[in-house]
Amino acid sequence: MRDERSTLLMPDASDLPCLFEIGRLLVRHASLDEAMGPLLSLLADHAGLGGGMAALAMTDDGELRVAAVADPADAAQVGKRVELGIGPLGRALALASPSTGPEGVAVPLLLAGSAVGGLYFSRVSADPERALSLASSVAALVIEALSFRRRLAREALLGGEAEGIPGPGHVVAHDSVDACAEASSFVDDGWSPAAIVGRSAPMRELYSMIDRVAGTETTVLVTGESGTGKELVARALHERSTRAKKSFVAVNCAALPESVIESELFGHERGSFTGAQEQRRGRFELADGGTLFLDEIGELSLAVQAKLLRVVQEGEFQRVGGSSTLKTDVRVIAATNRDLEKEVAEGRFRADLFWRLNVFPLRVPPLRERRSDIVLLADHFADKHGRRSGKPILRISSPAIDLLVTYHWPGNVRELENCIERAVILSTDSVIHAYHLPPSLQSADSTGTGPGSTLDASLARLERELLVEALKICRGNAAAAARRLGITERRMGLALHRYGIDWRRFRTST
Repeated sequence: MRDERSTLLMPDASDLPCLFEIGRLLVRHASLDEAMGPLLSLLADHAGLGGGMAALAMTDDGELRVAAVADPADAAQVGKRVELGIGPLGRALALASPSTGPEGVAVPLLLAGSAVGGLYFSRVSADPERALSLASSVAALVIEALSFRRRLAREALLGGEAEGIPGPGHVVAHDSVDACAEASSFVDDGWSPAAIVGRSAPMRELYSMIDRVAGTETTVLVTGESGTGKELVARALHERSTRAKKSFVAVNCAALPESVIESELFGHERGSFTGAQEQRRGRFELADGGTLFLDEIGELSLAVQAKLLRVVQEGEFQRVGGSSTLKTDVRVIAATNRDLEKEVAEGRFRADLFWRLNVFPLRVPPLRERRSDIVLLADHFADKHGRRSGKPILRISSPAIDLLVTYHWPGNVRELENCIERAVILSTDSVIHAYHLPPSLQSADSTGTGPGSTLDASLARLERELLVEALKICRGNAAAAARRLGITERRMGLALHRYGIDWRRFRTST
């Protein structure tokens, strides 16, 4: 994996004065978005990097927006969102790698493993490689400035003083307010599950909630659409809890028929039903001391729900066909893609069980709400399936990234993984190209097959075709053609006049 933290490169000696001035400029401004405009102007005047644009994560949700532009003519771009994978800068941010080409030079700003901004120059008068080296060095300086403001923000929030960094009681205290606002939109260095890929704002919030509840004994209800990774969240809760060294037992309630689900959960005694030739321990016994994950709990029947309520509340149950009461120490984590409140209202789910499970709900966001994670997930799955099939994937092409980030992903992460696995199988050059992706990803925008005219023009064209077709069938008899189309003869005459159609030339048609 690449090292995503920017480092100072070895710049050309002639660029050192410019880099020195940029360093001084970044120090003088308390807020980085205020420094971006002068920085772009300096690079345009002294380094031949024109048409500059700077993007920063300026909002609490981590969205990247244009912070400054070099040309006044492009002032309308300021504040607009930068879409990952779209345009030169968006592609550099999505790939987390600098790029140079006919469209210019684009360099991402990477901090704590996440893109927090980028620099783009559309007009480069210097040698492209030298321009890329200079832009990368500038990006490294900006990252260092971001890191300093982040440390300053932490000290201000904690109210302490670190060696060499003034505390909130010193002269620079007013600057730390802006630094706190900037730091709030960056990726937190706190805990995140190793098995879950994602650095977007919704996922960071989910990680924070997992971290808070994992160490408790509280029952958790994980909700979210199919394919979002609810079981991964349940495993993360278990691995972060004090029960991590005990068993994690998962049960897919939708995969088991109603006739056996009770035996699977609670076990059965020998001879309790036909085929029960020996005593069998249920999942609650197997998970004793650990965690039991009940996936798709909304599929359980009302009869099983009643028995489940007792074991969740009291920690007691009886095996099927048994008379002795057994104790179990299990933490229950349930998951569903259904709206259980609606199920309760319609009588398909017990209200008392719902409120017992819904002590601490966790919602896993669908992939369309965390688009900044799409490229990270695609890269992860490409590496995973490439190693599994013995076909290492070196990169994903820009057109393929464009398709991935613009698709709406109704099947969420599971659908994305299936698409990447298919693409890995089809790849022959260690690169995933757009034509390796399923046809379902080919949208009108991505293929250039969107509507080519207005609605009125399209309707007019269709109306003319229908009139001509009716006249051909009726051999130029306008009255008969009008009856065939279900309109009056007057309306037919007006339409023929409007489109300049001569009905007489169809009289000889066969």
